[in-house]
Amino acid sequence: MSTRAAAAAEDDVPETTRASPPLRVRALRVRSVVGLAYDEIRTMIVEGGLEPGARLGQGELAERLGISRGSVREALRRLAGDGLVEFEVNRGFFVADLGLDAVLERLEARLLFEPAVARLAAARRTEADLEAMRTAIAAEESAQTADEVHDASRAFHRAIAAAGRNDAFLRIFDSLWIPDVGRRLLARRRASAGWQHDDVAEHRELLAAVERGEGRRAEELMGEHVASAVRHWSPPE
Repeated sequence: MSTRAAAAAEDDVPETTRASPPLRVRALRVRSVVGLAYDEIRTMIVEGGLEPGARLGQGELAERLGISRGSVREALRRLAGDGLVEFEVNRGFFVADLGLDAVLERLEARLLFEPAVARLAAARRTEADLEAMRTAIAAEESAQTADEVHDASRAFHRAIAAAGRNDAFLRIFDSLWIPDVGRRLLARRRASAGWQHDDVAEHRELLAAVERGEGRRAEELMGEHVASAVRHWSPPE
């Protein structure tokens, strides 16, 4: 093709096609700003810089972070999905209550939800699911810090939810088990003698039931497992 013909061919390319690369770059930049805003606001909440119930003014946060209100709004929506922020119609965004009462509410929901998911996981799991569970158990067994124990334990429970082969299960699980809250609680619970060893042992029992396809047994074991957490954190009567 001649130089002139090549130029003519390029002129025939729709303007939207030639503009695609810059559009992708701009989209990446927007997402990175939202990600940075998400990280900053999340840190403020987790480290106690923003009190539970505090209103999260989009204008104030945008000015404080030096970004647009739209980026702040998207970051707050992501945080709401994580359970760290709550949205109220006609009122806006507020820091979620992550105190013990809220934790117990989520544990109660998990007590109803996770046993049923474990039963389905036993029927639907794949070899990849089982390998994810084994990896999580090995990581928990060798964990040296409270955060490592927490993340491995959560990964095991999430692998069971994933084995249920229903994306809604994962969304529900993520809303009930917020990593930052779980890390703080588990750091305190791990102080109990033998807790880590017992948790690993219970996970191994659950894995065995799921691997053998024993749905009712997996459901029973998961119920007992989550119930022990409910009992641990419930105030004495």
